[in-house]
Amino acid sequence: MMVRMKFMKTGPVKFIGHLDIMRFFQKAVRRAGLDVEYSQGFNPHQVMSFASPLGVGLTSEGEYLDVSFNSLPEKSVAIKTLNDAMNEFIQVTDMVELNSGAKNAMASVAAADYLVSVKDGYEFLTINEFQEKFNRFLLQENITILKKSKKSEKETDIKPFIYAYAFTDREFFGADNRKKSVAEEYDNGVKIYLRLSSGSVNNLKPELVTEAFCEYAGIPFNEYAFQMHRFELYTQTEDGRYIPLSEVGNEA
Repeated sequence: MMVRMKFMKTGPVKFIGHLDIMRFFQKAVRRAGLDVEYSQGFNPHQVMSFASPLGVGLTSEGEYLDVSFNSLPEKSVAIKTLNDAMNEFIQVTDMVELNSGAKNAMASVAAADYLVSVKDGYEFLTINEFQEKFNRFLLQENITILKKSKKSEKETDIKPFIYAYAFTDREFFGADNRKKSVAEEYDNGVKIYLRLSSGSVNNLKPELVTEAFCEYAGIPFNEYAFQMHRFELYTQTEDGRYIPLSEVGNEA
C-alpha cells in the first residue's frame, strides 16, 4: 500500500538539507521496524518519494512524502511508532492511504502557502510602511526578475505565480480556518502570508518574491533578515480548487 505522510520540520533541523532529510526518514522507518517495501534489483532501497524539497533555513508544518508499505498497523500506532524513532523537531502529523494509480506527491504539487517574517533586529520598515509598500509592489503590471538555474538564467514575470497574499492569518486562512502554527514568531510583527505557484512547472520560491520586493522598495536585500515557514502544499483539482495533498487519500 502507498501511504502519504505529512510531517513538520522545525527548530534547529531547519538547517538540514533535503538529501539528509531523505536519509533521516529511511533510517527512522527502519528503526521503527515498519514493514516498508523495498525496490527490486542489486541495490534495493525503500520505495519512498518526497513532494517538494524545502530550502535550507526554512521551517515547515506541511511537508509530504509517499512511502510504500507491505503492511501497516492502525494509523495512530504507526504515527507514534515512527515519531518515537525520530526527534522532536521532525514529526509525522498525519497519514493517508493513496488510491491505486494516484499521482505521487512530487507530481501533484501545484501551490504552497508560506509565512515570511522579518526577524527582530533586522527591521527596515514599520508594519504600516511594509504593508503599504507591499500593496504597491503587487499592484505593478509585471514583476520581472532574473531567474537563475544551474544551466541558465532568464527574465521571468513572477506576478502570475503569486496567487494570494495577506498580512494576517485571519485574512489569509479565514476566521474559521485559523490554526495554531509552529512558525517562529517575532516581536516586530512585520510579516506577510503568501500562496505561490509550486511544483515542477512553475515553481516560485518565497525568497525570490522577497528579493524582488526589496529591490522595488529600494532596500538592500539581506537573506538573513527573513524567516520563512511553509504551511501547506496543495494539489489542484479538475475544477481548479487547491486542496492539501493529504486530502486526496483515504484514512490509513
